[in-house]
Amino acid sequence: MTRTQADYTQLITSRHIEAVVIGASAGGVEAMLHLFRSLPQRYQLPIIAILHMREMRESKLADLFQHYVSIKVKEAQDKETIRNNTLYFAGPGYHLSIEQSREFSLSCEPPVHFSRPAIDFLMESAADTYGERLAGILLTGANEDGAVGLQKIKHAGGLTVVQDPQEAMADYMPLAAIKLAAPHLVLGLRDIQQFLIALGEQHVH
Repeated sequence: MTRTQADYTQLITSRHIEAVVIGASAGGVEAMLHLFRSLPQRYQLPIIAILHMREMRESKLADLFQHYVSIKVKEAQDKETIRNNTLYFAGPGYHLSIEQSREFSLSCEPPVHFSRPAIDFLMESAADTYGERLAGILLTGANEDGAVGLQKIKHAGGLTVVQDPQEAMADYMPLAAIKLAAPHLVLGLRDIQQFLIALGEQHVH
């Protein structure tokens, strides 16, 4: 069920979110550009994003997005401490996870849902680290990666959001997440954009 701004405002104010993880596959570049280009320069939270891409030696995602996004954008590095006011992208060829020390870890375990990096891998580790202080968002995509991870975030007490399948370029991923994880919110991109901004606004000092 799609919910309104009033619904998610109450959810946000009841928690102290410290990080956001976002995953997407087919159609994800356009969806994420839509979400991130509106973030204010003062945005307080770290956002960690995975976009399924064909495996390659290097990714230009961080460079591409930095042209459109006002906060710092970079590829997550092994043993790097997670900072606020930064959008991180998982690089190609490695799973990305978050340690209890709130540092990134890169690893070479087998692909999950044919993907490495996998959204589930990131979301499950983030849920273990941040618990109820985490928000997880799943967007358009053509497989079920992210459904299990989103379910784990919800079980850990975090906030869970899925893009409305009716407006997703590929509805398989959001439909799988809705079926398995019963997310708190199912929203269109415009509302997810406002949700993200509202999360950051909660923590402007």
